[in-house]
Amino acid sequence: MLLRCREFSGRLLRPLLQKQRGLSSHQPLLSAHMDLPMVLEVLERLAPLSLAESWDNVGLLVEPSKPRRVSSILLTNDLTAAVMDEAEALHCQLIVSYHPPLFRPIKRLLQRDWKQRLVLRAVEAGIAIFSPHTAWDSVQGGLNDWLVAGMGEGSVSVLKQAHSSGPQKHRLEFCCETDAALQRLLEQLRLLEDLQCAAVRSEGGGQQVVLTCPSSELTAAAQILLTDPHASRCLNITQVQPPPLLGCGQGRLSVLDQPVSVSTAVQKMKTHLGLSHLRLALGDQHTLGSLVKTVAVCAGSGASVLQRVKADLFITGEMSHHEVLDAVSAGTSVILSEHSNSERGFLTVFRQRLTAVLDKTVSVEISRRDRDPLQVL
Repeated sequence: MLLRCREFSGRLLRPLLQKQRGLSSHQPLLSAHMDLPMVLEVLERLAPLSLAESWDNVGLLVEPSKPRRVSSILLTNDLTAAVMDEAEALHCQLIVSYHPPLFRPIKRLLQRDWKQRLVLRAVEAGIAIFSPHTAWDSVQGGLNDWLVAGMGEGSVSVLKQAHSSGPQKHRLEFCCETDAALQRLLEQLRLLEDLQCAAVRSEGGGQQVVLTCPSSELTAAAQILLTDPHASRCLNITQVQPPPLLGCGQGRLSVLDQPVSVSTAVQKMKTHLGLSHLRLALGDQHTLGSLVKTVAVCAGSGASVLQRVKADLFITGEMSHHEVLDAVSAGTSVILSEHSNSERGFLTVFRQRLTAVLDKTVSVEISRRDRDPLQVL
């Protein structure tokens, strides 16, 4: 079964916001501010945090001690001292930083660490910090879809599929010799939470049963079934794989409608990313005139997602020397833009979508001080 991942869509959010304000669907949103929890709910609906990678640190990272209304939001790819200066000058109440400024666990907040200084400044200024990171990468219509769109129209698929984030479940298959034995087991199993009987069918003079249960109840369910000699002998337990979320996940692969040369691909990405320079490694037997029919992209540092993918061209922010050599030897050309340059342009797209959802309730600005730390001289 495929579940369709929610795309960035103002249509889904507007009724929610109007309901919370007691407005009809035809009334404009006129409030000059919103509560922080309401803004966070909007951000969550635009890109569910459940789509983020398990290793990531996403969501609300800094929360003011006193409840504050949000009238101004600053979007940035990275939260630096310069961006914090800007946020304070703009008197914004919320910074949405694509990269989480807090990533590894910390035991103290001291001035000698630059990231800890930023957190302290945010707390003192009453500024909340939110990071979406890989949730933006994964969601349909998100960062990676924007990145691959720079190469033109094509048939796009996900490289690393995202799955439904519901509770982990297990499938239990067993058999009973008699109806009485089955009823005795079912009476005990019904006392467990969220246990579902998927099928009961007669087979070979007995009953074949299929149940599903959450992982939290697996031990208890198995112990009940082991009390029956016949059920225990034929008991089979398997983990139920969650359904994939259509269109969501890390990285994208595009089969271009109109193949282009490597040289043209470079020019397209320069225009799309707003850059004057890119780094290019030509794949084995490739030239600038070689045709690019398939393109694999992953924003940021994409080697772990792109490795072993068959494509004429990789596009990402950064790869190590040896990762580039691996790609080149496999006959894949590589375009590198520097890490955050592969991501920052999406802020403009997200600002438009967020502004459309919030109407004029909250001003949303993109940082003018945010930039990749590396530059070509």
